[in-house]
Amino acid sequence: MDKLKMESIDLTKKNIEKIGMLFPNVITEMKDENGNLKKGINFELLKQELSDDVIDGDENYDFTWVGKKASIVEGNTPIRKTLRPCVEESKAWEKTENVFIEGDNLEVLKLLQESYLNSIKLIYIDPPYNTGKDFVYKDNFTMDKEEFDEKIGTHDEEENRLFRNTQTNGRFHSDWCSMIYPRLKLAQNLLREDGVIFISIDDHEADNLKKICHEIFGESNYICDFIRKGSGGRQDSKHYAIVHEYILCYTKNMNYFVSGKELKEDDSYPHFDSEKELHYKTQLLRKWGENSRRSDRPNLYYAIKDPDGNDLYPMLSATEAGCWRWGRDRMTAEIAAGNVEFKKKDDEWIPYEKIYEPTKDNPKTKLYTTVLENIGNASGAPLLKELLDGKIFSYPKPVELIKKVIELGNVGPDDIVLDFFAGSATTAHAVMDLNSVDGGSRKYIMVQIPEEVEEKSDAYQAGYKTITEIGKERIRRAGEKIKGDVMEFNEQKKEEDDPRVVPDIGFRVLKVDSTNMKDVYYSATEYTQDLLERVESNIKEDRSDLDLLYGVLVDWGLPLSLSLELEEIEGVRVHTIDEGSLIACFDENVSENVVREIAKRQPLRVVFRDSSFKNSPDKINVGEIFKLLAPNTTVKVI
Repeated sequence: MDKLKMESIDLTKKNIEKIGMLFPNVITEMKDENGNLKKGINFELLKQELSDDVIDGDENYDFTWVGKKASIVEGNTPIRKTLRPCVEESKAWEKTENVFIEGDNLEVLKLLQESYLNSIKLIYIDPPYNTGKDFVYKDNFTMDKEEFDEKIGTHDEEENRLFRNTQTNGRFHSDWCSMIYPRLKLAQNLLREDGVIFISIDDHEADNLKKICHEIFGESNYICDFIRKGSGGRQDSKHYAIVHEYILCYTKNMNYFVSGKELKEDDSYPHFDSEKELHYKTQLLRKWGENSRRSDRPNLYYAIKDPDGNDLYPMLSATEAGCWRWGRDRMTAEIAAGNVEFKKKDDEWIPYEKIYEPTKDNPKTKLYTTVLENIGNASGAPLLKELLDGKIFSYPKPVELIKKVIELGNVGPDDIVLDFFAGSATTAHAVMDLNSVDGGSRKYIMVQIPEEVEEKSDAYQAGYKTITEIGKERIRRAGEKIKGDVMEFNEQKKEEDDPRVVPDIGFRVLKVDSTNMKDVYYSATEYTQDLLERVESNIKEDRSDLDLLYGVLVDWGLPLSLSLELEEIEGVRVHTIDEGSLIACFDENVSENVVREIAKRQPLRVVFRDSSFKNSPDKINVGEIFKLLAPNTTVKVI
């Protein structure tokens, strides 16, 4: 038995642990009075994390580079931007839950902080490898605004957001580190506790990237480096042809990584499989709750045979229906392979997945090795060339590789996948393809800056002006191909096979833009009656209802994929989000009857345009109406 400590809690140690949860990069090592190593706080770095300005002073032991402090400031600095919907470039706008965002990914990650905080199951990115030939983002790496404007700026002389980081640049590695660091810090906030990130990289920056990830995610949350073996060889080495690259893998919280939930006593080691001589954990194969009802997931509701030979359905009781986590084909294969364990509780058999503990003596485990090879084509180029009728994009990742990453990340059928270096949108293609096979409803968020393609390229000649145009067209065509494949499978399927369902092949396009609100800065002596009339509305004239609505979603921290419904009440346009999570009305002169009708629906949130009401008494009246009819509704104006 463990002994009682018989002493009070070490508050200093507890506080260091709390700070480490918020800022893992400030945890360092120091010697105590006896010369023993202990955990401590890098207070200079902590001060930098809590400051909007660059803090001067000596930097302690850590991984650093020229511009690191400025990159921290860059990541923490708020922006006055918004996301504007582009319905005409979208597909199935009203029904889809997938999102394609066009803009600088640093700005996008800042805008997503509230809407997707602790919500993303898996992030995959394929950032620039810093080969000296590719582009990296130009951010504010300097120490003050004057130097920033004069020497670097947010754009180059031609107002481009990207620049080619050649090896002759004296800050070659520093610029790349300063580019990736704030983006990963913001991405870490978006991951769920059981979330995981995979980052493709090669030898140029693999060492620096691992050090950065150790700081941001914590060394204890490092999972492994996967080695992706390709074909052929690049002449990047003077001596050998390089035929591999890396995929670094980190989790948000190692305690949650395996099963997506806190392991219960029943899930812990040691279960022992004498036949395979492997230890394993177990995880329920049943799912229930939101999006897991029989009506939601019909392909995941079916009977399997329990050890007594009786039909066993995915439900917890006669009134509470659920579904399996796997489709019928996979369930059959896993049961046959001995990877499902049945346990009896209250006269009912309950199936669990066996998740085997990897050991060096038992390589044949349920988990995978760190060498990824023979995964489809070594390059995704042939498939993309077939889809887009030509060689439009250089070096796309294979769809099968991203599907393998999704599997390695233990992504559930309803989880969200984020890729903020989307490129040709291979990740979106992989998510749709996987959903079409196993009946899942995984959702994706793609982010890509509208990088211009070279005029001499095949892509430009084919009519594509930016990388984002290629990505969006790839998703459209891939979606239609997947739809056709599903229909063909259903026509040719065997009688015992379940029909497949066409997955969500739509996507909402949103673009980063300046704030919807006017920037009005006048001194008191400059105000005139004419000026007051001209600035009466604080909203820019070119912004639509939909622009304002998505600005509110971002500001209120609501997901961008929620369902939308537009109706008219007494000639006034009313937007309902997610069946009442939010109701928005931005028309001028909203009548009391309209206000009462909205209040009767008792939404969680309501927003109006500030100028929708003539005067202060009208606004007070609106407040009183909601106090009476919907006291739990939060009401705001813009």
